[in-house]
Amino acid sequence: AGAARAARPQRRRATRLPATGEQLGADVAARTSRGAGFGEQSVVDALAAMRRGEMVIVTDDETRENEGDLIIAAEHASAESIAFMVRHTSGVLCVGMDSERIDALQLPQMVSTNEDPKMTAFTVSVDARTGTTTGISAADRAETLRQLARASSTADDFQRPGHIFPLRARKHGVLARQGHTEAAVDLCRLAGLAPAGVLCEIVSADGQSMARMPELLAFGKEHNLVVTTITDLVAYRLRHDTIIEQIGPPARMPTKFGGFEAHAFRSLTDNIEHIALCKGGPWNGTDGEPLLVRVHSECCTGDVFGSLRCDCGTQLEAALRTIESEGRGVLLYLRGQEGRGIGLGHKIRAYALQDVGRDTVQANVDLGLPVDSRDYGVGAQILRTLGVTSMRLMTNNPAKYSGLSGYGLSIAERVPCVTAVNSENVKYLRTKQQKMGHWLPAGFDDVFNELQAVGTPDATVIVDGAEPAAAPYTEASLEEQLAAATAEVARLRALMKATAAVNAVGVANGRANPPGSEATLPR
Repeated sequence: AGAARAARPQRRRATRLPATGEQLGADVAARTSRGAGFGEQSVVDALAAMRRGEMVIVTDDETRENEGDLIIAAEHASAESIAFMVRHTSGVLCVGMDSERIDALQLPQMVSTNEDPKMTAFTVSVDARTGTTTGISAADRAETLRQLARASSTADDFQRPGHIFPLRARKHGVLARQGHTEAAVDLCRLAGLAPAGVLCEIVSADGQSMARMPELLAFGKEHNLVVTTITDLVAYRLRHDTIIEQIGPPARMPTKFGGFEAHAFRSLTDNIEHIALCKGGPWNGTDGEPLLVRVHSECCTGDVFGSLRCDCGTQLEAALRTIESEGRGVLLYLRGQEGRGIGLGHKIRAYALQDVGRDTVQANVDLGLPVDSRDYGVGAQILRTLGVTSMRLMTNNPAKYSGLSGYGLSIAERVPCVTAVNSENVKYLRTKQQKMGHWLPAGFDDVFNELQAVGTPDATVIVDGAEPAAAPYTEASLEEQLAAATAEVARLRALMKATAAVNAVGVANGRANPPGSEATLPR
C-alpha cells in the first residue's frame, strides 16, 4: 500500500489561510463563506480516496480544536493502515458511527454526564471476540474495526472494555455538529461505504502538541494524502443534500407595503422555521428574467423595535417596497441569525461593549464570538425550492453574495441596499465597510467623515423629507440621498460658523448666548 501511494503523482494544492479583518471585498467574501477551506474539489478527492481504501486528512476550524485527523473507512482498515495511524497520531483510535448502528450494537455511553468541552460522545470501548488476541496490536484493532463496520455483526460479537473507542455521531452529521466524528461518518456515507470511519488526531513531529495547518499540509504532501476541511464538507453537503422541508401550502400575506404570498419552511438540521414573502410567482427557473431577491437575516432589535443602531429594519422595509413596486420578487426572512448569528443575548452584550468604545467587530471578538457565523445554504435551498435560479440580489454583504452564488443559483446583478445614515449607526456601517468588506455607495465615506466631525442634531435620519426607505433602490435615489446628506452637512457647518460669529459678538459685548438659544448649535 505504501509503495502504491508513493508511485502515484503528488497532489499539489495551494492553501489560503484566513486573512486579516482589514482585507475587503472578495477576500472577505471568500474567507467568510469558505473559512480556511480548499473548495469542493477537495471533498470530491477525499471521497474518491476513501473508496480506494486510502486515508485522508480532515481539519476543523482554527477556532474549534484546530486539529487534523487521519480518517479511513472502518471497512478498509488493515494492519498496515492502522500501524501508520498509530505511528503518526495520538494512538487512541476512535470510530465514528451513526446512532442506529451504535444502538444496534448496544453500546452505552461511556459516562452518564459528558463533561468533554466538545461533547464528543464516547461509548464503552470494545474488542472483537473472534479473530483477535490481546486486542491492542494493529492487526487486532483493524479486525475489530472491520467487524464494527460489518452490517451482520451483533452486540455479542464484541467484548467490553476494549481498545477501540466508538463515538456516536449526531444525526445530520456535520450540518448539526462540525466535529471529526461527524466528518468521518459523512465521508463514509457519501463515498457509498458503511457509515463507520476510523479517526485519530495527528501529532506534531516534536511530540509536544497537535499538528497545525502548515505541518498538516506538509505531512499530506509527504505521504500523498488528500487534505480537506470540515468547512468544505459542510459546504458540499449544503449543495447536494436536501436540508429543508416546506410547511403546508402558501397563504396570502397582506401588508402595509402590499400583498404577498407567504411560504413557510423548516430546516431539518435545527428545526428553525423561515418564511419567504413572494410576489408575482410561481417561477420555474426558465422564464429567463432574473428575479429581484432580498435574503434578510432576522434582527429583532432593528426589524421589530426599530433600533437605530443598525440599518436592518430600514433595509427590510425598503426591500418590501421595492419588490412591491416591481411586481415580482422574493423576500426571504431567515430566522436564527440574530446579531450575525450570535443570538439576541450575546448581541445585547456586544452592544454594551460598543457603548464604551468597541466597534461591532471588536465587541464580538472580545466576547469570544465569531464576527459573522451566518450560513446561507438553507436560504439557497429555499430559493431553489421556490423556483428561483437567476436573481438580482439586494445586498451590500460580500459574504452573502458569495454564499448564494453556488447551490445552482446565479446572480445576474447586485442591487445595492441604500438606506440613510444616522448618528447611531454611522460607526457601525463604517466598521462593516472597513473590516468586513461591505459594499457601500461611492461618496458615503465623505458623508461618514463629515457626520463624525460635525455631529448630528439628534438620532433622526439625516435626509430631508419623510421616510428615506420608501424609494426603490435606484441610482437616482442613491444620488438624491447622498445630495440630501451632503446638504445637511453643509447646513450644519454654516450653522456652526454663524453660531461662532454670533457668540463672538456676544462675548465682545460682554454677554454670551445662553444654552438653548437660537445661536447655540444643537449637538
